[in-house]
This record gives sequence, structure tokens and C-alpha cells, in this order.
Amino acid sequence: MEWNARPRSVTPGRQRWDVKPVLGRPRTAEVLAAALRRIPGITDAQANPVTGGVLVRHEARVHAADVGRIVRRAVTLIAGDPTGTGGRPTPARPAAAPAPRADRGLVVRPVLAVGGGVAAGIALVKGSARSRQLVALGAVTAATATVLRKAWDRTTDASRNAARPGDERHPLLEIVGPHRRRLSRAAALSIACQVSEIALGTFLGWTGLVLIKGEAAPLARLGLTTASAQLLGLAGLVAAACAAVAGLSYASNLQWRRLGQDIEHDWRSRTYRHVQHLELGQLEGERTTRVAGALTDDVGQLGAFFAGPANEVLQLGTSLALLVPAFLLLAPQIAWIAFLPIPVVAWLSLRHQDKAAADYAVTGERRARLGSQVINSLEAGATVKSFCTEDHEAERIDELSEAAQESGRRTDRSTIRHAETVRACTTASMAGTLLIGGRSVLNGTLRFEVFSPLIGLPQMLLMRMSRLGGIVDQYQRTLASHDRVQRLRALPVEADGTGGTVDVGKVRGEIALDHVSFAYPGRTPALENLSMTIPAGQVTALVGATGSGKTTIARLLMRFQDADSGSVLLDGRDVRELPRHHLRHAVGFVAQDPFLFDGTIADNIRYGSFDASDEAVVEAAMRAEAHPFVAALPDGYETLIGERGAALSGGQRQRIALARAILKDAPVVILDEATSAVDNETEAAIQRTLRVFAADRTMLIIAHRLSTVRHADRIYVMDQGGVVAEQGTHDELLAQHGLYASLWQLQAGEPAA
Repeated sequence: MEWNARPRSVTPGRQRWDVKPVLGRPRTAEVLAAALRRIPGITDAQANPVTGGVLVRHEARVHAADVGRIVRRAVTLIAGDPTGTGGRPTPARPAAAPAPRADRGLVVRPVLAVGGGVAAGIALVKGSARSRQLVALGAVTAATATVLRKAWDRTTDASRNAARPGDERHPLLEIVGPHRRRLSRAAALSIACQVSEIALGTFLGWTGLVLIKGEAAPLARLGLTTASAQLLGLAGLVAAACAAVAGLSYASNLQWRRLGQDIEHDWRSRTYRHVQHLELGQLEGERTTRVAGALTDDVGQLGAFFAGPANEVLQLGTSLALLVPAFLLLAPQIAWIAFLPIPVVAWLSLRHQDKAAADYAVTGERRARLGSQVINSLEAGATVKSFCTEDHEAERIDELSEAAQESGRRTDRSTIRHAETVRACTTASMAGTLLIGGRSVLNGTLRFEVFSPLIGLPQMLLMRMSRLGGIVDQYQRTLASHDRVQRLRALPVEADGTGGTVDVGKVRGEIALDHVSFAYPGRTPALENLSMTIPAGQVTALVGATGSGKTTIARLLMRFQDADSGSVLLDGRDVRELPRHHLRHAVGFVAQDPFLFDGTIADNIRYGSFDASDEAVVEAAMRAEAHPFVAALPDGYETLIGERGAALSGGQRQRIALARAILKDAPVVILDEATSAVDNETEAAIQRTLRVFAADRTMLIIAHRLSTVRHADRIYVMDQGGVVAEQGTHDELLAQHGLYASLWQLQAGEPAA
């Protein structure tokens, strides 16, 4: 060992060595210097292959003997022992024999890792207390990096899964979108707030220092030499720091919340506008709940992440960036114990979040079952009482309530256990910092004026670390929500026609279906090679069995769907070539199950004709036979009818929807079972109104009740498969004694003449 490396000179912070294995071997010299520079406490190392000299610079607090042991061990690992006798010289080799090359077969990275690790181990076992502290800090750093790496891998996988093909930006940058300026302001305020909090903790530490020792050296250097002057100055600094923390915290939280609200509003507005132009088939059926969930919960999650967790991530990062270097520079003796709980708290937080997510899911499911059963039991009150099963229902609620209670208790135990474990780690860190730091102060290796302000600062970081699991969970939820919203925005919108505008005032209303075929996805054809003509200015009826394609014809005319083959023509023009808005302005539509909005009766009649006067609204209601029951209500046309018109009967809802179509005054009107929910007397009144309303316009009536269409100019009788079985007037169809006559006999109870 001595033969391989001998010290040439040793001065504070610098040593020179003669190392024979590097003589004439540039690669070995490079590897040795690199390995030494990786050792904690060594600031620089240079090896000269020409002279065999090695220069090592190190921090003043690292003992010279420790540096010597590290150098010798590193040289042994890199050059090897050429004698196998512990470093004693070997006999001279023949002149012809080439000098052994230690570079051959050398792999740089493994040697660096092994050399650094072994050197660190030597420093830990045989080195000074300072070296052991540095190694311990390295171990804490490595453990923290491992835990955070695991969390990062999870979030990276989530980000990769949420990314769409061809999207190069990170989802968070896409979510922020045009609000980056507000994000920058919020981030700057948060960083300033963290700096103020750390400054406040430092000032409080100095206050304790003045009370204990009578002075604080940093303040003395500022000219405050007496204890009273320093206390007075500290009072002003603490007050200023408190004001800064309060003001910056308020401003930063406000900016983050506004950022979250702006993001939520922006994404909801743009997404909802896109949804309004989706094809109708994308909005029907079970997809409606998913669309609503994306527009409410998922869009809300995008804003909520930036309103809360994003701020916490920045605060945590700022605290780490400020506190860790401060401890390394000012008090490396206690840095390792101060930050020892960080990997533990991070691991516990991530582990607790995974377990808590499962527990909360179980608890939520059980509470949902309990709530559903309570509602069902209350709604079925008459059935329960009639069967005398009150006790049975009470027992069912007790069982579900006990299951939900037990699940809630388990979740509460886990949450409280996690919180108390974090508290214990924080307390242990504080106690360890006080103990080890106090010993360092007593033996003179750490100045008290440096130690005092640093005591309570790591706890600020540890408390934020306890939220790490929740932050990671919210990040993953945000990426998942972003993915669902983006998938919604990727759905196809309605294709518009390119055949020029439509003047509603000039529409005659002739409708023709030319060899039209159409099938809903996954079903048999609803229409197959259907051709028919609906003359302009007449009343045409479609009747027939359920599933014969009557409503499908109306949907094709409105372009809620497009025909698979064939053409639907309006005044000789293919409706697929017409702008959708122009087409739909020309067609009034009353569905079988009309939708009324939560609002007043007047608002619902005026819907789509928002500029209509009150007099026009009342006139439309009178023509739809809705005015008598509306006028009888306490608030008349200003009566609130609730969601979907829940406060009205089915017949009343249909009459309101009919009044809406009458007020629209379109040249073509489609009534899809518009009188199916009214009584016979009201139906007769509506028919009289429709005869007047149908003058000079095309009216298509779809009905099951044949009495509704007996006065139509032409009746098409549809049969299964979307084919026309019969056509003609009411009297002509009865005379044929076919399908229509059979239906009439069933409904009217009288045979065809």
C-alpha cells in the first residue's frame, strides 16, 4: 500500500501524493481522479500520468487522515496489488517484458461506483464523525431518491398512458393552455411566500439566540450590538416577515385558485361548445352520462389540481431547494438526522394513499348501497305498509348501516395511524436534531448561533412531505380526467352541407325519399330501399307498428342521422347538402317525449324564438289548447315547471311543446306522437287547431292513434322492415280491407265500411 501511494505534502484543505500506478497510464490517472472527485468532502482531484503526482483538494472540515485513507483505498481498487503481498515491491521484470497495464480491461462506471461505495464505507466505519455524517446524509439522499423515483415512475406511466398519439406537449402544459402568465405569477408568489416562511423561522431562531446568549452574531454585523437593539430589530423583522407571509400566502392562494377556476371555465366552455355540435348519436343512450361526467367532474378535476396540489408541489420543491443547501453549508453535522424522516414520510404517504384509495372506494360503495336502499324504502312506502314489512326494511337498513360503519372505522383507523406516524417521525427528527446538534454545539464543532435558527425548519418540509401521496394521486386523477375530456373532444362533430343557404321564407316543403336505406349500429335495417313523396302544403301521416321506421324518417329529415344509401330531398335538394341550421330552422319538430327545460312556461314556449312577444306566446298556447290550464295556475305563464317539466302532466307537456312549434312557425312541421298523452276532448280541440295551423305548410304526423290522422290528405301505412304496406286517404284505406282497416277495427271497435 505504501509502495503504491506516498504523501508528498499535506496542508489544510490540500494534499499531494506520489502514486506510481498512474505513472505513464493516462487512463488510470483519469479514472482515479474521477473516483476521488465523487467522494463526499473532496472538492477536486487531479492526477498527472507524466509525474505520477496526485493533487487532492478537500473541505476544511474533512480530516487529513480520512483523505489519506480514501486515497490509498482508491489507488488499491483501481491499480490492484501487483505483488499479492500487501504492497511489498516485486522483483524487476526482464527488460523485454512489457510493463503491466492496469488500464486493460478497465470499465469506468463500475470502478467509479465500487470505488466510491467502498471509499464511503471506509469513511463510515473507520473515518471521523464528520465523514460518517456525510455518508449518512448520502444514504438519506439515496433512500429519498429511491422513494421519489418510484412515485415518478408511476406518474410517468400515467402521463405516458394519458398522452395521445402525435401530442408532444406534457398534459399539464396543455391543460394550462393560454393561462401560463397567471401560472407564472402564482408560482413566483408561492416561492416568495416560502422564502418568507423560512426567513420568519430564522428570525424566530435568532430571537431565542438573543434571549439565551444576549446577542445574535448576524445582527451584530448589521450594527445592532446590544441585546435590546437586536430584540427591537428582530421584532420588526418578525413583524415584516409575518406580514409578508400573510400577504404572499393570500395572494398566491388567490392566484392559484383563480388559475384553477380559469382553467375549469375555459375547458368547460370549449368542450361544451364542441359537444353541442356532436352528432346526435354520440349524445344518446349511455354515452350521455359519460359526457356529463366529463363536463362536470373531469373538467373540475383539471382546475382543482392547479388550485391546490400544483401549489403544494411548488412549495415542497422550494423548501427542498432552500433548506437542504442551507443545512449542507451551515450545519452538515445535523443535516442527515434533520432530513432522515424524509424517505420514511414519503414512503408512508405513498403507501397510505394506495391503501386509502381502496378503503375509500369500499366505504363509498357501501354508503351508496345504504343511500339507495333508504330511498327505495321511502319511495315504496305504500307497498311496504300494505305488506306489513316495516320491520324487515328496518333490519335491512341496520345491516347496510353496520357494514358502512365498519368500513368507515377501518378507513378512519388507517388515516389516523398515518397521521400519527408522520407526527412521530417529525417529533423524532426534532428530538434527534436537538440531541446531535446540541452535542455538536457542546464540543465546539457547530456554532450555536448557526444551530439555533435551523432547529424548526425541517419540520416545515416534513409536514408537506406527508401530502406527497395525495399529490401523486391527484396528479394521476388529473391525467386520467384530461384523457377522458380529450377523448370527448375528439368525437366527430356534425358535418355541414356545402350546397348553399336556404331561405326559410321560400321553402315550399315538398319532401321525397328516394330509395333510402338506413340501419342503426348493430341492428337490422330500419328502412330498406324506401321511396315516398310528401307533397308540399298538405298533411301527411305515417302510421304502423312499432319499429316500422316512422320516427327514423323524421330523424333523417332533421339530419339527426344521415341515410346509408339513397337521398332525402327537401324541395328537390338533398338535405345532406344543406346547412344544418338552415334546414332545422325550416322544420318544426315535436317529439313523442318532448323535453322541457327547468324554467317558466313562457320561457319553454319561447325557446328557439327568444324574441317573441308575450302576446305571441299566449296566442301559440291558445292554438295548442294549453292556455286554459296555464291561465289557471297561480303564476300563469311565469310558473316554474322544474326539470323536464316535472310539475306538469304528460298531456300538459305535449301541449307546451306543440305551442313551441307553433310559435316557431316553420314551413315544415313534424309531429311525432304529439297528441298521444292527451284525452279525447283535448285531442279533438288540437286537431281543430292543427287544421288551421296546417294551412299553406307541410305537416308530417306520426301516430299510433288512427283517430289523430283520419283527416290527413295522405296516409302511409308502414310495416316491419321500413316498407310502405299501403297508402291513401282514410276512406280509401278502409275500403282496401288491409292492414290499416284491421288497425282501425282494433282501435275504433267498428268494422271498415
